[in-house]
Amino acid sequence: MSVQKFFGADGVSVERVVINGPQGSSAEVYLYGATVTSWKCGGKERLFVSRQAKLDGSKPVRGGIPLVFPQFGPGALPQHGFARTRQWTLLSAEEHGQGVVVNLQLKDNEDTRASKWPFKFDLLYTIDLTATTLSTIIKYENVDSQAFSFTSLMHTYLRVPDIARTTVAGLKGVPYLDKIKGGEGLVEERDLVTVDANEDRVYIDVPGAVEVACGGESVGIRRFNFKDIVLWNPWAEKAAEMSDFADDEYPQMICVEAGTVASQISLKPGQTISCGQILTFNSSASHI
Repeated sequence: MSVQKFFGADGVSVERVVINGPQGSSAEVYLYGATVTSWKCGGKERLFVSRQAKLDGSKPVRGGIPLVFPQFGPGALPQHGFARTRQWTLLSAEEHGQGVVVNLQLKDNEDTRASKWPFKFDLLYTIDLTATTLSTIIKYENVDSQAFSFTSLMHTYLRVPDIARTTVAGLKGVPYLDKIKGGEGLVEERDLVTVDANEDRVYIDVPGAVEVACGGESVGIRRFNFKDIVLWNPWAEKAAEMSDFADDEYPQMICVEAGTVASQISLKPGQTISCGQILTFNSSASHI
């Protein structure tokens, strides 16, 4: 593992942790937002980051795995909360029998306590890289004197060869909110979900793992204590509206995001909960 430093917006120092795992696997994470921006295994990059993304600490990274906390979407706080725009602390990094594990931390500060979500908290983010997996788990701790509630999500951007040939398995029979249709409640009827337009869906209480497949390869997503899956692709019209996303990039990505966003997670003082995901690369598609 190495830590690389460079100067970003307004001369602010930006740090990136480079993790080298077994069998050529690797990952990169920026301490700004604790955003994982690269995961390589099987000889390829598995995460999508826009070539127009800002990596200088001036705004959230458009790609990788941005962390959403304590608010999903719009609300009293800025879009998707403040965790993805805060500087995290690198606590430790060590090798284990199958790979490398890195621990990052974010705690409340004067700015967060002055926000519309003023509680005291402690987040421990564990990133575990092996030859074929990337595990991202957050331990949320309430260190306040009163209970609080929040929503949280890992906004994973997966790189795919062609969105037209990409399928998502594991969602059949799951109710979802279609945000493109004003939050209309529907039920997924397809064994293999495909995307051919602007999609923004919240699948609620997904029972098991999901699998994203394209070109004979797949990435499985297993969740821990996260109830929901968000499926998103901006398609051409929305891509054209984003300054940090190139117009021609939407066919190369799909967001399949593990989180709890349709309901809230509540913690009493002193309580903790660990939530996250394990991404597993497979050289074939099992369709769950």
